[in-house]
Amino acid sequence: MGRLFGTDGVRGRANADLTPELALAVAVAAAHTLAETDRSHPPLAVVGRDTRASGEMLEAAVVAGLTSAGANVVRVGVLPTPAVAFLTAETKADLGVMLSASHNPMPDNGIKLFAAGGHKLPDEIEERIEAAVEANAATAWDRPTGAGVGRVHDLLDGADHYVQHLTGTVPHPLDGIKVVVDCANGAAADVAPVAYREAGAEVIAIHAEPDGLNINDDCGSNHIDALREAVVEHGAHLGIAHDGDADRCLAVTADGVEVDGDQVMAILALAMRDAGTLTGDTLVATVMSNLGLRLAMSAQGIRLVETKVGDRYVLEELRASDLALGGEQSGHIVMPAYATTGDGVLTGLHLMARMAATGKSLAELAAVVTKLPQVLINVPVGDRSVGAAAPAVRAEVERAEAELGETGRVLLRPSGTEPLVRVMVEAATEQTAREVAERIAEQVRVASPTP
Repeated sequence: MGRLFGTDGVRGRANADLTPELALAVAVAAAHTLAETDRSHPPLAVVGRDTRASGEMLEAAVVAGLTSAGANVVRVGVLPTPAVAFLTAETKADLGVMLSASHNPMPDNGIKLFAAGGHKLPDEIEERIEAAVEANAATAWDRPTGAGVGRVHDLLDGADHYVQHLTGTVPHPLDGIKVVVDCANGAAADVAPVAYREAGAEVIAIHAEPDGLNINDDCGSNHIDALREAVVEHGAHLGIAHDGDADRCLAVTADGVEVDGDQVMAILALAMRDAGTLTGDTLVATVMSNLGLRLAMSAQGIRLVETKVGDRYVLEELRASDLALGGEQSGHIVMPAYATTGDGVLTGLHLMARMAATGKSLAELAAVVTKLPQVLINVPVGDRSVGAAAPAVRAEVERAEAELGETGRVLLRPSGTEPLVRVMVEAATEQTAREVAERIAEQVRVASPTP
């Protein structure tokens, strides 16, 4: 069996790679691995999904797997991923399951798992679940019968609890702010407009009519052109774009200029520093964040800690060092005081609260970060480790770093799942960044040619 878990759960084409049989097997293994050892009461699992049509099929399989392993299930229906994490903690469940492929196109789906408290799983727990899937496939596992079979209940007011939680975190009312929110025809279609309105904003919702097939279809955080147009058309102060499961938040200014996750993090970091809530005056980001973010934070007296790519690694650093803010350039922003995972709607609320509190436009706030041109080349290779570590490649990287100095940087990393080496270069100009990236990419191709 190949590795099931990627950077954010199990993901694949629904009913082809991610079959009901696999979903059931993962659910059983997760129940056995994550359920409390105290058997005086049955373990409890929270199950939610996004709006994909295949979610209905996979939800049925997951619920069957959990109950067949003796777990009781609370179905919360269509909700954002961070809402499922929140409700996992709120109900004191042993585990949570979210069926979503996030920003991926509709034919894909995925399984995201949360441990007790709504926390994402560390690598070692994922490895134990994978081992359990394999073991259960090889030998029959003990199945409870009679009263030992799990029961299923529906939580009808989960969205209300989640929205109430979100609006309770807002440090300043959003009165006077007009926002267009792109819900990606996904899990945020109901809760995001409601949360923003209840916090005081005037809301225009677009792509908020999911039909099971249109999630992320030329909309949401991966396709913001329609949001740009709507913001300008309606004379809004800003636009906010979520992805299919609403754990991301990107924005556009009143003029339709994109504001990415690095800029959002900078805005929130300054707001929290001013409020005295930015622990250690420290922000956590991944190595893919633009050098402009590091320079901006340094100028403001804020320390930047970098992690590997993936919001799970940001989360691990935040928890390990008891820090208050972190995220990714893609728009996953984590605020541990309020959420155990990236929460796009929470981020949108606090972004608008900063606008309302300062009276500044989003463009003015985002200007704290001057982004350096960034070029990324994905180089197909025969062997990822050879392509990234060959002496000629390392020599070219060192030469580039010496040339760029403090005005740029080089990031070379093998893909975790594909036969690729990713070459990322930032420099003062796009031409310089591209020239340096191409030089390094050519050395990677020579070091490990494709078969």
